[in-house]
Amino acid sequence: MIHLLPLMLERVGIIVIIAFLLSQIKSFRQIIQTDRGVKGKWLLVAIFGAFGIVSNYTGIEIKQNALFDNTWLMDVDPDNAIASTRNLGVGIGGLLGGPFVGFGVGMIAGIHRYTLGGFTAGACAVSSILTGIVAGYIGKRYKKRHGITPWFAVGVGMAMETVQMLIILAFTKPFEKAWTLVEIIGVPMVIMNGLGILIFMYIIQSILREEERTRALQTHNAFMIADRTLPFFRRGLNKDSCMEVANIMLQLTEADAVAITNDHRVLAHIGAASDHHIPGKAFVTGLTKDVLNKGTVMTTRKKEEIFCFHDDCPLQAAVVLPLKVHEKTAGTLKMYFTNPEKLDRVEQELAEGLARLFSTQLELAEAELQSELLKNAEIKALQAQVHPHFLFNSINTISALCRTDIEKARKLLVELGIFFRSNLQGARQFIIPLEKELEYVRAYLSLEQARFPHKYHVSFRIEPGVEKALIPPFTIQPLVENAVLHAFSKIKEGGVVDIHVCTVGEGIHITVEDNGKGMTRGELEPLGKKTVKSSKGTGTAIYNISKRLEGIYNMKAAMHIHSKVNAGTKIEMIVPLKRSR
Repeated sequence: MIHLLPLMLERVGIIVIIAFLLSQIKSFRQIIQTDRGVKGKWLLVAIFGAFGIVSNYTGIEIKQNALFDNTWLMDVDPDNAIASTRNLGVGIGGLLGGPFVGFGVGMIAGIHRYTLGGFTAGACAVSSILTGIVAGYIGKRYKKRHGITPWFAVGVGMAMETVQMLIILAFTKPFEKAWTLVEIIGVPMVIMNGLGILIFMYIIQSILREEERTRALQTHNAFMIADRTLPFFRRGLNKDSCMEVANIMLQLTEADAVAITNDHRVLAHIGAASDHHIPGKAFVTGLTKDVLNKGTVMTTRKKEEIFCFHDDCPLQAAVVLPLKVHEKTAGTLKMYFTNPEKLDRVEQELAEGLARLFSTQLELAEAELQSELLKNAEIKALQAQVHPHFLFNSINTISALCRTDIEKARKLLVELGIFFRSNLQGARQFIIPLEKELEYVRAYLSLEQARFPHKYHVSFRIEPGVEKALIPPFTIQPLVENAVLHAFSKIKEGGVVDIHVCTVGEGIHITVEDNGKGMTRGELEPLGKKTVKSSKGTGTAIYNISKRLEGIYNMKAAMHIHSKVNAGTKIEMIVPLKRSR
């Protein structure tokens, strides 16, 4: 029995070496790592069945209680038996693959053992099949609850090896011969098969741990790519944004080329085959058309299935994924490889995850665009409300002048026409140069002061160089209009309106101040927060300005109103500084 231990250790070493070599093969690792379908189960049956056959061939022949250290055992004398590591592969196959794999591996190893002969051939064949089935059921039930640990596998393997010894004793005749054999091989086979299972399971566990590390790295890469591509996808599917995204993906994935399309043409192609996969042109590969039509992920590891019509195309494998916006395929994301082996499960899962993230980003970009369009429409509507306010007052002024000075009225009508032509242009823009807004103010004042030439005086204090700064249209003119119509409603002369514009840090500071009648606290409180009823005009000027500042600058602009009864009103606005080119 003692002499058998080192020989059995050698056999275990052979199996462990084979297992280690297999663990370095990508296809074997993928079989171990993935959830196994029917094809995967058959592959496990083949692999672990081969382990059982190798174990039989490398078994140690035992004749009349003596050991024969043969190198390759092709047949066994009818009076002899063998000690082997056969149940090592059978047990692990069952634990990993379940009853189906266990039964398949047990059948292969058991039948092969039976063909070698020997007086224990039948008992060993039965025990191999039984070991596979039992290990499969135990592994299936235990895996769901706790997972298969190496030491649990050792316990199952040693228990099944013990059962094999009992089967040999129960079904082998004569009993005395069977008992003598079990005395020799029992303990060494139980111990060494347990040791072999322990080492084998640690190898399997290292593969699974590496999968976890790979998944963590994959998740990290996916988030990094998503973070770096988000600013570009927020612009939608266009050539510039897609070129940036494709370049980022080429740097952070194993792909040899990355392409992005919309539903009718290539928007970006970076990497291999760029000489004939040209952005802006129609699709070169038929695979892209299939994905657009079906809306499903398509993978190929054959050059012919890419359907590229360029004979020298280096692309040998591809994964093409649909980019969906509201369940409609708006384009595709394509990762190409010059070596089919590089398109492994990790790269495919990364691509699928990125396609889902990119689809979400495109949906968010469209939602942002719709929100921006809605906000723009609201701003346009608010701007439009200013026009009739000024128009009605201007017509009233010209109407009054028509009775006293027809020529002046004619000139004012011409100026009004010029003003409104510029005004309509301003209504199509969200921001205009300050000098343009000041033209509006001066045009308005020329109309108003024609009616009341001595009622008030307007001073302009404009910081040199600030005229090119951009501000929203209809910002200063309505404030001046409010001062003229409301602040000086009870005086005939002596009114002063001061317009001061200067830069403060990274902003423009605009002040419109008058020395009119001022407002009470109750009158001041709602200004800028809601429309205010007014006997003259619409009462919406300050509210409109406040809403437009909020919409255009997204809370980065501010308006402050200060007023005191019989002391005047001061309105200050601060907007971010941006100059026209």
